[in-house]
Amino acid sequence: MDETEFWELIDATRAAAEGDPEEQADALVDRLLQLDPELVLDFARHFEARYNRAYRWDLWGAAWVLLDGCSDDAFDFFRCWLIGQGREVYEGALHDPDSLAELLDEFDEEIDGDGEELGYAADEAYEQLTGTVAPDLGIAPAPAEPAGRSLDFENERALADGYPRLWDRFKA
Repeated sequence: MDETEFWELIDATRAAAEGDPEEQADALVDRLLQLDPELVLDFARHFEARYNRAYRWDLWGAAWVLLDGCSDDAFDFFRCWLIGQGREVYEGALHDPDSLAELLDEFDEEIDGDGEELGYAADEAYEQLTGTVAPDLGIAPAPAEPAGRSLDFENERALADGYPRLWDRFKA
């Protein structure tokens, strides 16, 4: 599975789920069950690489603004959700986290921002296909600390200054 096929699966399942992350995870499992187990592992590698790449302080700050606070676990689930939004949103957010203000059509704090189930879709599909737990993907784990400069999430002025478009759209 190449990168294009990975993003096509993400886009197709998001469209089928009409943006609901839980339904998208279910649709993704269904789609992955139609593949060979090795392709499911390829998908998992693509997902994990992007998940690790998004482990950054500046992106965590954007999640903090969007979610009105963001614990370690919530940031893990946010990164899964971000991947589920597709390549344009994901890459745009990595390039400029504040651009999420323009990249997101809508954001419902009750359902958006939490894609925990998306993070388990490939494992679930692999296990259903093979009856065994997915093997180690051979990808280096995310570093112990997010990339970039640490931010003071409790300082609202710093968040407003650091993410002016997100702040104006979601906090003002």
